[in-house]
Amino acid sequence: MYFLSLIAARTGIVFLTLLLLFRVLGKRQIGQMNIYDLAMIMAIANGVQNAMTNGNGNLTPGMVSSGTLIVLGALMTKLFVKLPRLEQRMVGTPTLLVNHGHWMDAAMRREKVTEEEVLAAMRQHGIGDISDVDIAMLEIDGAISIVPKSVVTHKLGKRLK
Repeated sequence: MYFLSLIAARTGIVFLTLLLLFRVLGKRQIGQMNIYDLAMIMAIANGVQNAMTNGNGNLTPGMVSSGTLIVLGALMTKLFVKLPRLEQRMVGTPTLLVNHGHWMDAAMRREKVTEEEVLAAMRQHGIGDISDVDIAMLEIDGAISIVPKSVVTHKLGKRLK
């Protein structure tokens, strides 16, 4: 029973520490995960696993490891803000999948996105036909954004350039 209580206490300490550190990083880190955020989360999970379960390590190395990873994540975010081209190289850029109602087949093949996936995103936006889509973008977080043609038209019905 003591062993289980120790694991519960260690897990609570790790959780509260990570919660505090993520809160310090700000809302962007939590709300908009990208590939390096995911890598950081996976590394943190591995780093604190032994600290929580009393495995080969102890609590202090797990906390130092997770704290270091979070600080590195914050530094990467600041670096990406100052050097957007570095972020584009590391994280990627959105990819155009549909342009003015036409499939961008080469981009879809390169990104391994099927027409059915785009059609599903269109249905989520209440759009039933590809001709009603101005653009569909594969965002860096993997979501497909849809901009219907009605959004890019002027009040007088003229298309905005």
